[in-house]
Amino acid sequence: MITLAKAAVGGLTSVRSALRHQGFLHGHLKVLAAGMKTFDIPPDYSDVVMPERPKLKFMDKAPNVPRVRSQMKKLRDIQGPAKTDNTFTTGQYGIVAMGGGYLSWAHFEMIRAAMGRRLDYQKTFAFWRIKSPYKPITRKSLGHRMGGGKGSFDHYVTPIRSGNFILEVGGKVDFEEVERVMSQVARKLPFPAKAVSRESFEAMQKEHADRIENNQNPWTFKKIVQGNMLGIRRVLSPLDFHNHGRYTGKFYFPERV
Repeated sequence: MITLAKAAVGGLTSVRSALRHQGFLHGHLKVLAAGMKTFDIPPDYSDVVMPERPKLKFMDKAPNVPRVRSQMKKLRDIQGPAKTDNTFTTGQYGIVAMGGGYLSWAHFEMIRAAMGRRLDYQKTFAFWRIKSPYKPITRKSLGHRMGGGKGSFDHYVTPIRSGNFILEVGGKVDFEEVERVMSQVARKLPFPAKAVSRESFEAMQKEHADRIENNQNPWTFKKIVQGNMLGIRRVLSPLDFHNHGRYTGKFYFPERV
């Protein structure tokens, strides 16, 4: 028995000496070292105030008014930048529109159902930043002859401009926890949209301002239009002249300066 123990100890000693001389094996050995691990400090949510009703509100399918008057298309409702509801209020994260379009009642229900399934309303809350559908869309029946005046009301929509916040999300969560579901909802909207946080939204605005300030190209859209080069004002609308070509109809081009 003593002989077997001596043989085992001698074998381990020989293996250790062989590994000492074989330097290429030493790089593949994992050395375990005991010590203290450092972790990131968890965020402080003491200033977050949870509302009484954290879930998204159910939107009406039609406006609650005695009589709805028919309207023209008024495409200017979805053209150009948003003048209201374009900044954060009390939420920490949100979905911002990067183009114009219309939201129907089905889109509102899709957003409400998707956020309700994926968000934990015990520690998060969400609220709308836009109105319920109020603009009537008319449509004539299939096979109806031309003429006969404007068609009957088919459904209602909410006009959205580029820069409008669709909804805001807040609570005791990080952006990585809600970014996935918000990005999935943004991809299903009928116009380009993006999930942003307060920090990423400020960085996006700062990047656009820096691009305008540090632009090296002297022939910008604004300078060409102001100089009326080649009589370009004859083919431009007042909206193009005012927005310097960054908005064309309902589309937004953030790369233009």
